[in-house]
Amino acid sequence: MSDLDSATLEALRHVSTATLTTQLFKRGLRNTFMQGVAPLAAHTGANLVGPAFTLRNIPSREDIDVLELFADPEYAQRKCVETIPAGHVLVQDCRGERGSASFGSILSQRLQVRGVAGMVSDGPVRDSTTIAALGMPVFCAGASAPPNLIRHHAVDINVPIGCGGVAVFPGDVIVGDADGVVVIPFKMAAEVAQAAVEQEQLEVFLTERIREGAALPGTYPPNEKTRAAYEAWRQKRSSE
Repeated sequence: MSDLDSATLEALRHVSTATLTTQLFKRGLRNTFMQGVAPLAAHTGANLVGPAFTLRNIPSREDIDVLELFADPEYAQRKCVETIPAGHVLVQDCRGERGSASFGSILSQRLQVRGVAGMVSDGPVRDSTTIAALGMPVFCAGASAPPNLIRHHAVDINVPIGCGGVAVFPGDVIVGDADGVVVIPFKMAAEVAQAAVEQEQLEVFLTERIREGAALPGTYPPNEKTRAAYEAWRQKRSSE
């Protein structure tokens, strides 16, 4: 988390994923928003923000994936929970599989105690009510009671994965809000965050214009006249 400067971190906590996907689209990135991944609990307050720490799951196999596997501290799922740095976001590749849980309440509680920013999975969780009550941001594919070993075998930690149809590399910046989760390449984070703040400020002005009866042509997107009016509006606000 310390790799993100405070201004970038603060900006990303308060701009929408809709705005961020627009800014990434302007820079040529079209596939940055996870599909089928939503907040487990109603999203309120600041966004989930943090660098990705990844866990890759493959389909389980009956001769390997037995409950005794959980006693092995080197099993990737258990090792991940004990080694993810504070302030990071655990991002799981579950292949979109919804037939069993990807995580439960005890592992989630351990993540929270260790200071993890949140968890993202393109699979569901079990103990969903208990996890939601923790207050730690969790974005997933809903709820499913069967244990993860029925469908998943964790194999790799902090490697490139896919989650919700999006490539996630370790250290990518994860941002989650009420709409879902967007992935920002780390090298773009500061530039995208600043541009997102500016976009949302402009959109406040444009929304006021639309509310007052302005037609879309020349307003959204703004033409030169509207942009000049926006600059005057912005300067007036900054001087007040």
